[in-house]
Order: sequence, then C-alpha cells, then structure tokens
Amino acid sequence: MEIDIRELETYQELAHDGAQSAAQSLSQLTGIETGVQVTDVSLMSPQSLSYEFIGDEFAGVNIDLTGEISGEIVLAFDEQGRQAITETLVPADDPAKKKSSIKEVGNIMTSGFVDGWANYLEAKIKSSPPTYIEGTGPDILPTSANEDDTHLFVFRSRVEASKDAVNEPIDFRILLVPDADSLERSLEPQTDQIVSLEKLEVFNEMTKEGAEKSAANITSMTGIDTTVNVSRLSLIPIEDIPMEVGNKRYVGTVMEFEGKLGGYLVILFDQPSGRAVVDSLVPMETDEQWGSTEQGALRELGNIMTSGFVDGWANVLNAEIKHSPPEFVADTGASILRPITAEIAETDDHAFMLDSSIQTDSDQVFTCQMLALPRRDELEQALDDLLLENAENTSIDPDDLF
Repeated sequence: MEIDIRELETYQELAHDGAQSAAQSLSQLTGIETGVQVTDVSLMSPQSLSYEFIGDEFAGVNIDLTGEISGEIVLAFDEQGRQAITETLVPADDPAKKKSSIKEVGNIMTSGFVDGWANYLEAKIKSSPPTYIEGTGPDILPTSANEDDTHLFVFRSRVEASKDAVNEPIDFRILLVPDADSLERSLEPQTDQIVSLEKLEVFNEMTKEGAEKSAANITSMTGIDTTVNVSRLSLIPIEDIPMEVGNKRYVGTVMEFEGKLGGYLVILFDQPSGRAVVDSLVPMETDEQWGSTEQGALRELGNIMTSGFVDGWANVLNAEIKHSPPEFVADTGASILRPITAEIAETDDHAFMLDSSIQTDSDQVFTCQMLALPRRDELEQALDDLLLENAENTSIDPDDLF
C-alpha cells in the first residue's frame, strides 16, 4: 500500500480542526473553556494503543462510521471531565441521567468532528448512535484495536480545559481508527510524496526493537526490570511536539545522530526515575542532586541506550549511523524539545516522531520516554532505499554496546 504523505498531513489537519470543533461544542454546552493540545496520526500496534487510557477512569462514547471514511471514533473524558460535565448538565444525583448526558455530549461533539471530513471529501459519512463506554485501557478502545492487526493508523487528539475553568484540568481524547480499505482509498497517491506503508511498519518495528534493547540495557546496568509499553511512529505538526511532552520536569540526555539518517534522540526520565537510575549507577552518596557525578552517570546510560536504539536502524538500512556524545538536560519536557523543534521547523512544518515509553511493572515507580526526531527528507529517502528483505537484520552483538 502506497501512502501520499501530503494527503496524510491534510488528514491530520482535518482531525485537528475536528477536535477544535468538538472542543467548541463542549464549551457551548457546558461553559467549560477548552483547547486542543495536540493532534497527530500515529502508526502503532493495538497493544500500544491500549496504553492511551491507562492510569485513570474514562467515560465517553464509541461511534461507528460508514461511507467515504469508515471505521470507529472513541471520545472519552477523564474522571474530572465526566464530573464537570455531568454536574453542569444534571445537577441532581441521577446516575442514569448523568450517563445519558455523557452520551448526548459525546454525540454532539463527534458530529462536529466528522463534519469537516465530510465537507473536505464532498461525501457523506454516516455515524451510528453512540454507545456509552467507561473504564480504562482495553475497556474503551475501538473494537478494531482488539483484532490481530500488527499495526493501526490512529488519528489522536488530546484536549484540555484551562485550569481556571474547573478545579482540576479536564483531559479528553478523540481517537479515529479508520479501516484499512477506507484509508487506502483516501490516501491514494496524488503527489510525488509517496511512502510505502509496509516500509513504515518495518521502521516502526525497528524502533520498537531498538527501544526494547535500550530497556534491556537499563536493566543490565541498574538492575531495574523494565519493559516497553508504547512504541509508535507519528506524523505531527512540529509546533505541537513540545506540547506532546508537556511541562512535567525531566532529566535525561539529548543526542544528535547523522549518516544515512540524521536527527535527534531525546531520552527523558521523570525526576523519581532519574534519581532511581543514578542511585543504581553511583555507589556513593553525593551532596548534589544533579552534579557532575549524576550527570556523568546519566550520560553514560544515555550513550549505551542510544547505541541500542540506533544500531538496529543502521543494520536494516545497511548504512552507518553515528551519534554525538550525549548532552545532559534537566528541565520541563517542552523546554527541552523547543530548541530541537525550532531547528527542524526551519525546513518542515510536520515531522515524523518515533516515541517509545519504557516502564516497570514492579512497585518501583519508573518511566522513561525516548523520542527520535529524524530529519524528514533523510527519513523519506532512507525509507525509499530500504529493502524489505533486510527487515530481519536488527540483531546487535551485546558486546558492541559496552
């Protein structure tokens, strides 16, 4: 299947505009001011998608689409959003009416989301009656995400209410998962900006395997058991990338890589995870939180993680990819990403972002996010040159990493 990248960018913009329309509908219905934080189109496995709703109770609607675009939409509010909406629309303590109000709001918001697609395509898109959903993870995923597909294209929008509007910020997500036939019709090549879906899938798998090698390196060096929960390849407006990471404080490393494929790799540990890593790597207590000893430990780990991540690309692309010494960073995620995105934005308005999340299933809190931002023209050329028969060449000799 061949994908027109320019059309994919247009569809990402349609999803963003649809999310804005849905947010405006919510504001008109409830008086809660909202704003779209980020919209992207991601290629991911159903297993990675299941983590979209982990960590909180969500409630919303599932709606089937038929017509020029067919598939499923899930619109889901976090617990603060559900409470704010139902308390505004149904002041009385009536669970049945509160559930009905979520369905009504979801239906109205989803209609606004779909209308922009229908207008652009000059075609009818029919929506099924909304089905109420609630829970976490797989409980509220599109049913297509539970099938045996290795990869799904997902249009993802995250919307938040301003903190002044409610006591707690509201977070709601809109996911559109079009079926494969519908997507192929819609993304039929119209320009010369063409990329193979099969090659994108191979590259996404390379990224997942690289993240798994990096997770194994963390475990080997620190003794902390880790696993890769999320791995996805996203087409995203460059200006949205800092918002995708957010204003949480991180420590980690930034490295530039070059060769057949150039760009940046950012490794971010939340503060408790960064501290846990340093405590495991540095056998002595120090007086500084992020002094030279701690920074050196994270740089060493970042260097080894990067080798595990990048070398798989080099093997499959049959080319050398080198990376610079890691630079230590400690700031909010958005502040760390802004200098990088500013440089990338000099030549492009959208970027392919490879995003992997490493966590632990133990009682110890641990999260690490790896973001790769390859230069767009070099990635497209590398994908064009990629031989699918080399897809299995991702093995790396562990001795080469140390």
